[in-house]
Amino acid sequence: MWRNSVGCFSSKLLTSKSSSSTRIPLLRHGGVVTRSTSTAAGPEATHPAGSVKVGLEWVRTGSPGSSAVDLSSFAAATGCFKGRDVVDMAKHYGRCYSELSKARLSMLVVATSGTGYILGSGSAIDYMGLCCTCAGTMMVAASASTLNQVFEVKNDAKMNRTKKRPLPSGRISIPHAVTWASSVGIVGTALLASKANMLAAGLGASNLVLYAFVYTPLKQIHPINTWVGAIVGAIPPLLGWAAASGQVSLNGMLLPAALYFWQIPHFMALAYMCRKDYADGGFKMFSLADASGQRTASVALRNCLYLLPLGYLAYDWGLTSGWFCLESTLLALAISGTAMSFYLNRTTKDARRMFHASLLYLPVFMSGLLVHRVTESEQQMTMENTDKIVEMLPSLGTTEETPEEKRMKQSVGNGQRRSPVAYASVAPFPFLPAPSYAEF
Repeated sequence: MWRNSVGCFSSKLLTSKSSSSTRIPLLRHGGVVTRSTSTAAGPEATHPAGSVKVGLEWVRTGSPGSSAVDLSSFAAATGCFKGRDVVDMAKHYGRCYSELSKARLSMLVVATSGTGYILGSGSAIDYMGLCCTCAGTMMVAASASTLNQVFEVKNDAKMNRTKKRPLPSGRISIPHAVTWASSVGIVGTALLASKANMLAAGLGASNLVLYAFVYTPLKQIHPINTWVGAIVGAIPPLLGWAAASGQVSLNGMLLPAALYFWQIPHFMALAYMCRKDYADGGFKMFSLADASGQRTASVALRNCLYLLPLGYLAYDWGLTSGWFCLESTLLALAISGTAMSFYLNRTTKDARRMFHASLLYLPVFMSGLLVHRVTESEQQMTMENTDKIVEMLPSLGTTEETPEEKRMKQSVGNGQRRSPVAYASVAPFPFLPAPSYAEF
């Protein structure tokens, strides 16, 4: 009687009661594969002599009259099966972890964090610090997304858009997902604390808590969840800025503000297109209480208009050059145009057009920030050159003294007062300060 250990990847060499037959059980994907070298003839010997059974097929491996077992060939076969099982398992869990982490969304979060890091680095960029910040942000984002799916597993099972995710489909267990989320969350926060600073680690940990334990339950309670989610999306670029500079400054708030205002039309368009799905899942989205869609469209348009002054502020605060001011304004006008079209028509087609415009806006905006950014050293050089020009301007109006001017000076020495003289204004530079007068 054969005894096979199901679930074990190693092969065991077993001998039967009959001295003329030897079988070796091999496990592959839960099924048993046996080899026999039996030479006996009879009713019980229904398989070819010197053969291996793979599934339902018998494969000949030796001469019919030989009863010796080729252990080297079995070892090679066993290693092949074990390697294949390991590869299949790695693919399965890798796919599950990627879907739990919402890999594409997490990569967008990493991109915003990396952009914030570069903007906050000034003229010298620490590339090792940039890599560690991006890796830590990726882990924290993966943890938050996984916990989000753990809490919403029942809701996801009711929605066509999410019912094939790993947890609703049963491809991975909830305890396994919780273990994965806890592990990557702790490692990511520790990486930010050790390789960046405690401020960045605190922002990462707070964002995880805000997303998983505040935003996620609010989705089933109140439509304000969209605005809370916008705050969650605005923190990663601030995290990157803090990791590079060690502080939170006014300049560092520009990209988070863009992320906040951008997310509102983005999610309003998505919620409008997927109204039925969100209703089936039990989520309290803003668009569900707006049958006509007018309020949804007005909120989207208003937040698109808030994007208009960001380019000017980036230039005025010395973060970018003047070209970015022009490019950002044109970009904001483009997405505002799609929002206006959605406001006037309120159809799924116009909502989808605004959604696609929002997908294009963010990468172009961040690319413009990086291309046109002005470092502190460049600002300092510009200011020094400006100061030198201003210092040289008075010398342009100086000429040799005439005999009349010499007599005036002599009269001043004798107690007479000379007429006021302008020292600051020299034509043709009317933008200089108002003339200052002195008495001698």
